[in-house]
Amino acid sequence: MTFPLWAYPLLFLTGFVAGVIDSVAGGGGILTLPVLLNLGIPPAQAIATNKLQASFGSFTSAWSFVRSGVVSFRACLPGAILTFIGSLLGAAALQWVRPDLLERLVPWLLAGILVYTVLRPRLGEQQTRARLSASAFFPIFGLGLGFYDGIFGPGVGSLWTLALIVVLGRDFVAATGVTKVMNAASNLAALSVFLALGKVHITLGLVMGAGQIVGARVGSRLVMTRGARFVRPIFITMVAAVLARLLWLSLTEG
Repeated sequence: MTFPLWAYPLLFLTGFVAGVIDSVAGGGGILTLPVLLNLGIPPAQAIATNKLQASFGSFTSAWSFVRSGVVSFRACLPGAILTFIGSLLGAAALQWVRPDLLERLVPWLLAGILVYTVLRPRLGEQQTRARLSASAFFPIFGLGLGFYDGIFGPGVGSLWTLALIVVLGRDFVAATGVTKVMNAASNLAALSVFLALGKVHITLGLVMGAGQIVGARVGSRLVMTRGARFVRPIFITMVAAVLARLLWLSLTEG
């Protein structure tokens, strides 16, 4: 396929905006995937290409949080490995299984996250007592959310962030940082499957990825300098936006 010259700056700009959003609260896919689809890319290739561009943003953001000391890579490594395995299994399963059940279930989960977060105005402002140890948390959520991201994906950043706040007692800033490390692991796993299947449009993914790198650096810095009170309203907004998009897709496809 050939694309007009104006498509490339559009893709870069889309990647940049999505990179900022993903670094702060997740949900950048509601911008990037529709843009790829509107360029006429088949859905399977658009999803695969979206993983490539998102990988640049998630790795850049994860590196920023680790380098700043917000996140310990050593502490995250077991969870990242389990998330990688879960995502690998999910991406492989996508070749044979349609995620219809997830398409119906996830809007309810996101609606629950939205209501819970709105009704708990001080949620994530500071560290709290963990309800599970990290050694118990990551096998459950790493494999589970990694599998979900590999086979479906929308809202996975929100699910990670809330789980880290509620179950591990992290604040919004620390939870966002750990979420980016897990996103990087799951993106890498799913991308490796899509690359092996030859479904990724490399050029478009690299152009968007360049925008993601710049956007991820900006977004990560905003999180670390402005703190939990800055992240919370954006988190709520992006959960609502992802929920609205999923509901709209279910209505239009139904």
